[in-house]
Amino acid sequence: MSDFVLDWEREARTGVAEAVLCEPKTPAQIAAILDTAATSGARLLLTRLAPAQHDDLPEVLRKRLDFDALSRTAILGGPHPGPPVEGALIVAAGTADLGPAREAARTLAFHGHAAPLIADVGVAGLWRLDAQVGRLRDARVIIVAAGMEGALFSVIAGMVAAPVIALPTSVGYGVASGGATALNAALSSCAPGVMAMNIDNGFGAAAAAIKILGIARR
Repeated sequence: MSDFVLDWEREARTGVAEAVLCEPKTPAQIAAILDTAATSGARLLLTRLAPAQHDDLPEVLRKRLDFDALSRTAILGGPHPGPPVEGALIVAAGTADLGPAREAARTLAFHGHAAPLIADVGVAGLWRLDAQVGRLRDARVIIVAAGMEGALFSVIAGMVAAPVIALPTSVGYGVASGGATALNAALSSCAPGVMAMNIDNGFGAAAAAIKILGIARR
């Protein structure tokens, strides 16, 4: 009897497809899941796949994966068919925030959404953000990845009409407490309309954006 059950109906039911959290799994378990998906011809998104786990997979499976080490994501089955859905925008406060931001971008792309990413526009140099105001105001939903004090969530939410999904990252040291300060900043934002994700949860931020855009289309 298998120790996993893949939920192939999840996307039709919820709007967000089945994804496999790899961090707590062994390479053998991940390989078995990939074998099952490949046999059925299904596309599959893997999250929190560490480079060491990826390297321990059988070569035949590694060759079938589109693996991105920075975001620790992998895609089985190639890109989403059809033209991408526009509307989402991802903003990363700094280069160090790109891991979770790219996890969100890759999750959006897996689901057929365009996922443009504006990087390194944090509050330490607001002139960099000023140059992107037009793109920010054209977006229908914005994911903002920021660590340290998490100030960028409130700054952007005070500039745009689109809902802002705050993605706190574990970037920072001392009282930044591995992302806890950024999370608290998102939860206590004085700019209305900010939604807070868990720390480093790029997948969850993308899932929220997908659901928002799906409702808007309907």
